[in-house]
Amino acid sequence: MTNDERWMQHALQLAREAQDRREVPVGAAVMFENEIIGEGWNSPISSSDPTAHAEIMAIRCAALKVDNYRLSGAELFVTLEPCIMCAGAISHVRLSRLVYGARDPNSGAIDSVFEILESERLNHRTEVKSGVLEGQCATILKEFFRKKR
Repeated sequence: MTNDERWMQHALQLAREAQDRREVPVGAAVMFENEIIGEGWNSPISSSDPTAHAEIMAIRCAALKVDNYRLSGAELFVTLEPCIMCAGAISHVRLSRLVYGARDPNSGAIDSVFEILESERLNHRTEVKSGVLEGQCATILKEFFRKKR
């Protein structure tokens, strides 16, 4: 198992936390120098906060831990392709790398619908790796929505 797969496994555990709370099962972890500095899972429903996506929660946690609004050199592992809001946050905090599992054909802002991080207008570049444990990341979402219907 690669490090990317190991950290995505951790993000999948966090996605299960969201699922246990009846939230869309998405999990995210911020890594710096091979250590978790922030983690989160979707919680917009339970918190009545539309910005409480897994990525935002993990970024907030990491920023508090390092006491800095920039996370240069850090990596974000998330089970689902980030949306526009989360892609913007990734760029603003200057994450060095984004690793995600499943694509989001409806609102993915990295590769699927938009390519926010590829914009020449942004002054920061984030390396992107997609498809890590894609099958497992997609399955947890498909099962969640299948049970909901």
